[in-house]
Amino acid sequence: MAPSLCCSRVENVFSSGIFKLKKQQSCVAAAANARNGSIALRSSSSSSPSSRMSLSGASFYHSTSRPRSLSVRAASPSSPAAVAEPEGIKINSVPTKPIEGQKTGTSGLRKKVKVFKEENYLANWIQALFNSLPPEDYKNGLLVLGGDGRYFNIEAAQIIIKIAAGNGVGKILVGKDGILSTPAVSAVIRKRKANGGFIMSASHNPGGPDYDWGIKFNYSSGQPAPESITDKIYGNTLSISDIKTAEIPDTDLSHVGVTKYGSFSVEVVDPVSDYLELMENVFDFQLIKSLVSRPEFRFIFDAMHAVTGAYAKPIFVDKLGASMDSIMNGVPLEDFGHGHPDPNLTYAKELVDIMYADNGPDFGAASDGDGDRNMILGKGFFVTPSDSVAIIAANAQEAIPYFKSGPKGLARSMPTSGALDRVAEKLNLTFFEVPTGWKFFGNLMDAGKLSVCGEESFGTGSDHIREKDGIWAVLAWLSIIAHRNKDKKPGEKLTSVADVVKEHWATYGRNFFSRYDYEECESEGANKMVEYLRDVISKSKPGDQYGSYALKFADDFSYTDPVDGSVASKQGVRFVFSDGSRIIFRLSGTGSAGATVRVYIEQFEPDVSKHDVDAQTALKPLIDLALSVSKLKEFTGREKPTVIT
Repeated sequence: MAPSLCCSRVENVFSSGIFKLKKQQSCVAAAANARNGSIALRSSSSSSPSSRMSLSGASFYHSTSRPRSLSVRAASPSSPAAVAEPEGIKINSVPTKPIEGQKTGTSGLRKKVKVFKEENYLANWIQALFNSLPPEDYKNGLLVLGGDGRYFNIEAAQIIIKIAAGNGVGKILVGKDGILSTPAVSAVIRKRKANGGFIMSASHNPGGPDYDWGIKFNYSSGQPAPESITDKIYGNTLSISDIKTAEIPDTDLSHVGVTKYGSFSVEVVDPVSDYLELMENVFDFQLIKSLVSRPEFRFIFDAMHAVTGAYAKPIFVDKLGASMDSIMNGVPLEDFGHGHPDPNLTYAKELVDIMYADNGPDFGAASDGDGDRNMILGKGFFVTPSDSVAIIAANAQEAIPYFKSGPKGLARSMPTSGALDRVAEKLNLTFFEVPTGWKFFGNLMDAGKLSVCGEESFGTGSDHIREKDGIWAVLAWLSIIAHRNKDKKPGEKLTSVADVVKEHWATYGRNFFSRYDYEECESEGANKMVEYLRDVISKSKPGDQYGSYALKFADDFSYTDPVDGSVASKQGVRFVFSDGSRIIFRLSGTGSAGATVRVYIEQFEPDVSKHDVDAQTALKPLIDLALSVSKLKEFTGREKPTVIT
């Protein structure tokens, strides 16, 4: 085949109220060539120092430091070899060599941007993924592609598109400007019956040239790939020898429409529409609007300059009637405005300060980099993620139409407090405790065993998709507040977030809970600490005294999936005491550098008169015990945590 191809772009154009179909066809030279053993991947960015893309009322700026081209390079002097080609496309097989360190963590592969920009680093992993999947899972099929808008996403999208075409994928559906929140990717996969999808995100980690980037793959159910697949991907990264890539030009991702390259096509879609439609089917938008439109109710949402900035205006302003000044940091930026898009009391300080001000709003919420996490606040009141999922579960049937028949079952990650357990017991619902990682909820959902679930790491969701969902959690809370106030007359005092939480505590008791994060510790010291703790628990026995606490059991949490029988071991060291108190130690799998040590402390309090005690005060004896038992300072050198939740 000659090194040129015909491509066509189909766009919808509205003019004078008349729908017109505009088709432009042109023969273009192939974007790739084998000069010096490389295939050049041309950048689609403007020649101007900065290009701006409009997205649902938000703007997305591209860094001026972005390189103008990337390449998939041959790892040996030999030229790329042509392989079997689909109609109208030339495919090259580019020699490469294995790259160490491409093992996926809890939520995909995350590294510094400069690592992903190393020769063939991303291309190797993408090809290893295709090598790990049965051909029927992608050949001539549909894959979804999107991300959180962080630095490197646009270039990465072009690489992924070309390798997908090279491996025989029939069509890629990508969000405009490469934007799709993680929940939206899951929703689009499910609605469009796609074979799977790529998510370009490092979630709540910082973005920019000197910070983090990440990639993960979700299956046809919309859930993250299971460990059986991620283990295969890692194995294939250690034996990869070639990358199959198509000689096609960079695709314009800034306009909605379809671009065809022979039998392969790329469809650029509005990133909001499918997700918004799903939310309207889950919630009673009129009920929520009746709350948001009340003059005495003030609402604020902090998008943290991350992906939900693209969703905030269409949902909260256009559909629910909130004012534009209800949206904070609503413009998605490649570096998240030099911020850390992690919705917690430390990194969302701007929102926290507003909510704790004398005249703060009634309801506040934030979401993270890729839109799957959330933080909920009332006026001067923080809702812990563990309490949040329990309260949503307890109120779901009466406040959210999707659950009108009641939840099927409830689940939480092991470190999350036992507040949800008590709701499951009272409502007589099946309950599951799983390892950290949303993928562990997916099998339970697909088997019809689970409806509402959550993690203490600000992740909450349900079986409407197969990812945690930040905006879903915000809408769930707005639904609960709206339901509690639907019969209140104008001017009558509204039931507040704090009222809802305290009523829940009065019914179920309060699980005091805190998490201490020690970020970017030296891996060697952190691993030695965990090994030391494993040695401690191996010698422990029920009844052992730890200060004033009698040990019930201590273990390294292991989970057997009740659906497929798969086993996940070494998921966190637990000390569980006879009064129900818990201390848990884990190393996080979501960072890109060093190790993050997480320490979880929990104590149950049934006495209503003690529910207003500050959590740090209530938990201080357990916190001191945790630091002493683990010898954390000795192993890590850390005097205090980076973040306290």
